[in-house]
Amino acid sequence: MPLIEAIKKRYSVRAYESRPVEDEKLTAVLDAARCAPSARNVQEWRFVVVRDAGLRKKLAQAANGQGFVAEAPVVIACCAIQSDYVMRCGHPAHLVDLPIAIEHMALQAVEEGLGSCWIGSFYEDQVKAILGIPAPVRVIQLLTLGYPRDSQRERNRLAIDEIACRDRWAFP
Repeated sequence: MPLIEAIKKRYSVRAYESRPVEDEKLTAVLDAARCAPSARNVQEWRFVVVRDAGLRKKLAQAANGQGFVAEAPVVIACCAIQSDYVMRCGHPAHLVDLPIAIEHMALQAVEEGLGSCWIGSFYEDQVKAILGIPAPVRVIQLLTLGYPRDSQRERNRLAIDEIACRDRWAFP
């Protein structure tokens, strides 16, 4: 599948079939994250792959009661083991590096016929307690993964000239 097709097909899936995700597909998704770039090549990401239904139910509660989190056959806790490095631009590297790796996973999921959804609405302390994640590690996002039960809805996107200008700031 051409990359732009995968990008256009990717959407936030909030309804999943109950069938499990095959190991080969899950490995391909995780491999896509492994191949992502990171500042200073630190590769500070670590991923806790949760398939256990009881743990997924607890994660759904920690994710502000979002039931579809428990419905997804896989929930991946996307973690940073190093969060103290700040890039010259002033941004913490892990808040750039992890999202790159997560979107690599989301795009590979499309290639595998799977869907995903980034979850940022969660209580980090609860997720850490549920999954036994140590205190210095940061949980940056949760990512649900599975076969979509719903279908992609029309997405309203701004035109290119509304989001990009050339050489100098030209927005109101």
